Amino acid sequence: MALPLPSLSSTSSSFLQQNLSSSSKGTTFCNTNNTSSFLVFAQKKAKKIRKEDVAEVGKKGQLLDVKAGFYRNYLLPTGKAQIVTPLLLKEMKLEEERIEAEKRRVKEEALQLARIFETVGAFKVKRKGGKGKLIFGSVTAQDLVDIIKAQLQREVDKRIVELPEIRETGEYVAELKLHPEVTARVRLNVFAN
Repeated sequence: MALPLPSLSSTSSSFLQQNLSSSSKGTTFCNTNNTSSFLVFAQKKAKKIRKEDVAEVGKKGQLLDVKAGFYRNYLLPTGKAQIVTPLLLKEMKLEEERIEAEKRRVKEEALQLARIFETVGAFKVKRKGGKGKLIFGSVTAQDLVDIIKAQLQREVDKRIVELPEIRETGEYVAELKLHPEVTARVRLNVFAN
């Protein structure tokens, strides 16, 4: 049911009256004496999805509620967001599943590599000997990376190697951080020649 809108022109009033019957966006309020009424259109929040990070708003792939004007005037023209549709939600779900499968695959590869490192036994490191058990210089992460490459033909980044300070002969344990959840423990046998 459309109520008369006294303050609007006849063209605007007829347009709003036609659209009121099919739209649920507006809310009609009446004052206490029922002599006049007015229409209030609230600017509803619309769900959007990020295409890229927007500072202090959200990250890529995140569903957010943003003001319609912000979306229309900034996010849409710059291509940083789009309106959520059922098709888009389905695509997002497939993308999330693909990303999760990739994460599981990377973690499984790291676990296999950790098993290989731990079953090899102790890597032997030769150094020039000094007095008693001392060696000249120290054993570094790069030394361990070179030994792994020579014996196992595996490329390892020296930044993932955590090695205690080695300045004497003996047996030591180094840790290789292969994945945020996977750490391989490698034994080193340092001896003087």
